[in-house]
Amino acid sequence: MNELRERLHKKRRSGEKSFIAFLMAGDPDESTTYEAALHLINAGVDVIEVGVPHSDPVADGPTNQASMLRALAGGMTLPRAIRLAGRIAGHGVPVVLFTYLNPILKMGLDVFASQARLSGVSGVLAVDLPPEEARDYFQRMEAHGLATVFLASPTTTPERLALVDSISTGFVYYVSRAGVTGARSSLSPTLARELIQVRERVKGPLCVGFGISTPEQVVAVAEMADGVVVGSCLVESLNGPDPLHAIERRARELIRPLQVYTKKESKCLS
Repeated sequence: MNELRERLHKKRRSGEKSFIAFLMAGDPDESTTYEAALHLINAGVDVIEVGVPHSDPVADGPTNQASMLRALAGGMTLPRAIRLAGRIAGHGVPVVLFTYLNPILKMGLDVFASQARLSGVSGVLAVDLPPEEARDYFQRMEAHGLATVFLASPTTTPERLALVDSISTGFVYYVSRAGVTGARSSLSPTLARELIQVRERVKGPLCVGFGISTPEQVVAVAEMADGVVVGSCLVESLNGPDPLHAIERRARELIRPLQVYTKKESKCLS
């Protein structure tokens, strides 16, 4: 089994919740991204998403857009991001490449999939690829042993949700609210109701992201999903004083409630 799916299934079977952290490759520079990943691993993250900077993002909010611009200005490219992701994966944590489709097509599906897998990458999320158009992409990723991740959102129909689940061999990434990435002061008031309905269609691991930035939000999402994805507030940590310690400290603050939550759940089951 692919190590990404294996990690998520193992956590799921034990009643634990997964914490997925996002970093932009090359922001503020390649060396800092790598060191930040090591600090995140030290903090206890389960999976790291490595973003590939793109000049025309559609799913990313202001924080990640600014992060992309800094990374692009520093010369980050898809091949360099793949190599960086592989270095991070070498430390024993599954790595997912978070990218847009155009850079993959420019490289070529098979070349991309082969290089990503050989580097140690576990999975790929092409955020602007519609699931209905993903058959060839899905087959190429699967042939090279890469897990696939697809997005679902509050506007995803039940039929489309079933399709997303069937082609997501890593996990289904549920967008917690309509809009783009970015920290929010509160979760969507309809999220709990939505996830009850989503659970009826999604059989594989279900992780929720977009807008999650506080320990309270992490716990609330953990009660409804298999994992939590946090990005913008971690990206912001790298652009303040003492960035590496700041990002590890922030990750620990967000992961700690999951560890306490898991202990409570285990006690209830015993």
